[in-house]
Amino acid sequence: MNLPRFVLVAGMMAATASMIYLRRATDDVPNSVPLELLPHQIDRRSAVDITIPDVTLQLLGKGRFLNRLYSSQGNADRGAAFANATAASTAAAQDAAIPVSLFIGYFPTQRTGQSIHSPQNCLPGAGWTFESEKTILLPGADGHKYQVGEYVITDGTQKQEVLYWYRAHGRSIANDYRAKLFMLLDAIRYNRTDGALIRVITPLLPGEPEGAAHARATTFAGEVAAMLPAYIPD
Repeated sequence: MNLPRFVLVAGMMAATASMIYLRRATDDVPNSVPLELLPHQIDRRSAVDITIPDVTLQLLGKGRFLNRLYSSQGNADRGAAFANATAASTAAAQDAAIPVSLFIGYFPTQRTGQSIHSPQNCLPGAGWTFESEKTILLPGADGHKYQVGEYVITDGTQKQEVLYWYRAHGRSIANDYRAKLFMLLDAIRYNRTDGALIRVITPLLPGEPEGAAHARATTFAGEVAAMLPAYIPD
C-alpha cells in the first residue's frame, strides 16, 4: 500500500472511530435470519460447509460467518470436481461441476474497533496477486442491479475469478473506502455500524476462457444477492 493511500485509510478509520465513540455505546441491530440457514442448494449446485480455522476466526473478530463450497459434486473434493467437470457430457453439467466458493462475513457492530477485512489485503497475504480489477453491475435474480468488484487473481500456477462486495443497510458497495464512509454516515444517522462482506470465487480451469468463469461467478452471485436481505438486514 503506497503512502497516500495509507494516510487516506488511516484518516478515515480515525474519523470513523471518533464519530462512533461520540455516539451511544451500543448499536441498533435489526433482527435477521441466521446465515447458516442460507440455502444449501443454489441453482444446480449443492453446498459443503467449510470449517474456518480458529486462528482465522480470531483474526476475523466478532462476527457471523458462512464459508461454503458449492458444486454439483456434493461432498466431492475440489480435485474430483475438476476431473468430473472434464468428463461431463453436457455444457451445463460441466459448468455446475466446477466449484464456486461463497464466504459471507456479517458484523452486527463495528463500534469497538472491529472492522471488515478487505480481500484487497487478505488475498495478497495468502500469496495471490491481482491480474485485473474492475467494478461491474451484477444482475440479481430479483431484477435488481448490485455494484460489485470483479477481479482475476493468480498465485503463479492457477487463476481464479473473484467477485466481492460490501452490503450494508440495503446498499451494495464495491469500494472499500466508500463502504467505510457509508458506515460512518449511518453510525451518525441511524446508530448502526452493521455490515457484511460477500465474496464469491471460482477457478479458471486450464484452457477455459475468462468469460466462462465470469458467467459462472456472476450467475451464482446474482442468485445469492437476491437472497441476502433476509440474512443481512436493510
